[in-house]
Amino acid sequence: MAPEVLSPSRLTRLAYRAREAAIRLPLVAVHLGLRPFMPPAQRPTERDLLALRRRHRALLERDIRNTEAGSYPRELLFSLPVADYVADLPALAREIGRMVARARRGAVRDLPDDVDLGRYPDYFRRNFHWQSDGYLSPRSAALYDAGVEFLFLGTADVMRRQVIPPITAFVSGAEGPSRILDVGAGTGRTLGQLARALPDAKYFALDLSPYYLRHATRALSSVRDVSFVVDNAERMPFRDGELDVVTSTFLFHELPTRARQAVAREAYRVLKPGGLFVVLDSAQLVESDELRVFLENFAASMNEPFFASYLSEPLEGLFEAHGFSVREVAPCFLSKLVVAAKPSG
Repeated sequence: MAPEVLSPSRLTRLAYRAREAAIRLPLVAVHLGLRPFMPPAQRPTERDLLALRRRHRALLERDIRNTEAGSYPRELLFSLPVADYVADLPALAREIGRMVARARRGAVRDLPDDVDLGRYPDYFRRNFHWQSDGYLSPRSAALYDAGVEFLFLGTADVMRRQVIPPITAFVSGAEGPSRILDVGAGTGRTLGQLARALPDAKYFALDLSPYYLRHATRALSSVRDVSFVVDNAERMPFRDGELDVVTSTFLFHELPTRARQAVAREAYRVLKPGGLFVVLDSAQLVESDELRVFLENFAASMNEPFFASYLSEPLEGLFEAHGFSVREVAPCFLSKLVVAAKPSG
């Protein structure tokens, strides 16, 4: 009998799932080892865990199908810089120790002494996730990506790039380069993946942290046309109708209700008529009640003071209230994708 010849697509799937397992399983083991040192939390039932595993499998399948459909390059499936993150392990281990100690002390505003905190809104002046320096130091920016991949068991980049397919479909056939803004761009991970799918677009990276955007400047050095803007997303420095696409990943859950409303209003203002608003953020109870125990544990344990209200205030309702037409809401493991458009009229 002749040996089975695997198609390129089948080989890609096997390699992708093997690599994902090699990343995920050690991270799961570390999470379990840290559990006794973290604040008390609800214990998930077997049913809860099954729901989590089912959603994880669905996310990986969605990722592969996006490449098979040509929504983004297959190389993105293997773009996680594992070697860089392994090199960061000693520093990350020390940082996790500091985070655990800070959580035990309840030190929610343990921030650098040399930063002028008056330049930032009150909601920004805290240690989100208990991370050292909040978003206000080069040290924090340097460890952020590895830390978030640790938190999400190696799926942070996978979830982030789910914003790409609706954008590639929207800009296909457009005349001239599209103008795309990433709000809360942070270290540039989302924009970097998007630029590999759409290299000819004109990009803007906006973030409130100069330290994170400084890191993004280096990380995005190969992007052909990108501008970096240090500013508050509640008051975006763009003209009315200036942009084709606005996107955001993992920003809204860290904003109080008033700020969420302001950012949605600004996104609507700066988009041209017919423009697209694509958001990837934490799952919410309206579409992900099966994850309730995990979401409520996150709200209670990770110094995310606005997360509890975020869980019960659906993004799709927020965007519709500010004039958008919502086209899609899709679960993506521990996150959700919301695609909305500004009416053309």
